[in-house]
Amino acid sequence: MSEQINIFDEEPIRWDNYKNFGALPEETGIDALDEIIEITGYSYDPEQDIFYSNMDPWQRKIGYRRFFDEAAAPTGMIIDCEPITFQYNNKEWLIGFWKGQYDLVTGSEIGVYTKSSKRTLSSLIFGTLYQSATNDELLQMSSTLKKNGKELFTRQDKHWWLTGFKLGEFSQPSELTMEISVTLQDQTMCAAFIKGLNDAGYSEQELRRSGLTVSFEFNTPHTPQPLTRTKALERIVQWKNEQLCNMFQEITGSSTTLPEKLKILEQLSPNLYNRIIDMGRSKPLYNLQQTLLAVSIALLIIIIGAVCSIYFLKS
Repeated sequence: MSEQINIFDEEPIRWDNYKNFGALPEETGIDALDEIIEITGYSYDPEQDIFYSNMDPWQRKIGYRRFFDEAAAPTGMIIDCEPITFQYNNKEWLIGFWKGQYDLVTGSEIGVYTKSSKRTLSSLIFGTLYQSATNDELLQMSSTLKKNGKELFTRQDKHWWLTGFKLGEFSQPSELTMEISVTLQDQTMCAAFIKGLNDAGYSEQELRRSGLTVSFEFNTPHTPQPLTRTKALERIVQWKNEQLCNMFQEITGSSTTLPEKLKILEQLSPNLYNRIIDMGRSKPLYNLQQTLLAVSIALLIIIIGAVCSIYFLKS
């Protein structure tokens, strides 16, 4: 068995050198793929060679906060964000659009959320929580992601989180364009969504409406981007992301199927393999949120303890 390599080794071991590698039975590759799908909450489309989110992954319980966008760049993801908010049916809705480089993958997302009325400690620390849309709130959506005018993939479904992630593809967000269509529930919701787009900076000329369906392109964001996404940090993170994608291509070499590639990475580069397990936006950001929340609670307890100690000493 070859020695495992680090993801930043200068000369990664290539799959072409391991064609007689003895630990690659077919069932192991398929099991590896099933494991990826089960853990991450994604499925795989072999025709387009992309991962996409399932209807009820663990991420559905997490919802959306602006904190996730602010934490993206520091955790290795350089993505354009476009949250559109509007009022409908006595609720504040948020339909968000994202595109860019998610560490080792190029991808895009459309997410549908409604504002939570719950006030919790995490809401005070990380901002307003938007809950993922319920089954009654799902919307018919479609998205085609293009890179420099060339189509990477198309997704279409009635969903709350329509996504696509292309493994090993490196892109700058400015190279990517999403062609988006969203079908709303009724005329009132359609008008409210268009108003939300207008308020965000989209002109009437940029929008197309056919019945209850609103279509437009998401290229350059109209809304303010995360403060944490500085030019200096973006350069550093994107350099790292490009190195990861190049290494993925070099290690997997001429292997053709996804199970085969995953098994190669599991054996030769566990770090890259684990990055695939963590792909997308939610898991690393949720883990960071949980860590910061725990730290905040600990600090709060310390402060309360100190105040109580001072009070009792004075009394």
